Amino acid sequence: MSTNETQTMTDGTGRDAPEIQVFKIYIESPQQKVWDAITSSEFSTKYGYGGEVSYDLTPGGDYVSHTTPAMKEMGMGDVAVTGRVIDADPPNRLVQSWVAAWHNEETTLTWDLKEYPGGLTCLTLTHDCTGAQSTARDIEGSGDASQGGGGWPWVLASLKTLLETGRPMVGAGE
Repeated sequence: MSTNETQTMTDGTGRDAPEIQVFKIYIESPQQKVWDAITSSEFSTKYGYGGEVSYDLTPGGDYVSHTTPAMKEMGMGDVAVTGRVIDADPPNRLVQSWVAAWHNEETTLTWDLKEYPGGLTCLTLTHDCTGAQSTARDIEGSGDASQGGGGWPWVLASLKTLLETGRPMVGAGE
């Protein structure tokens, strides 16, 4: 019996993805530009899954990630993800709730940014999916990226590509 099977049997939940997932990436771009890429539609439409985002960066403020025309063609509504800002310390840290429309499981994202000399930024994304196993499976990036299963690893790779090269990664954005 594998460790995964043992965990599944002992906790009784059938989990196959960690509930708390941490993704770290180094991006050769100033911290403020990385922050802007995370929080503005000017960038969000060019990386990841490509939806426009809107943030009210005050505690309790709304977060919305809109769907793209391609997502709508697949039968999704106008909104892909919603949430609320829990804490914002631009351009260092953003904590927010995150609810994907297709699962309706509330989770928490923490974006931590640290700039090093020369304009290198370390972005650490922590996604707490405690009690939200469907979301945990989606975000870990173990699916087919061409079918939307790239999760956070794919989104962060495309963010890095955009900021470092000025062009979208193949398959990313609108």
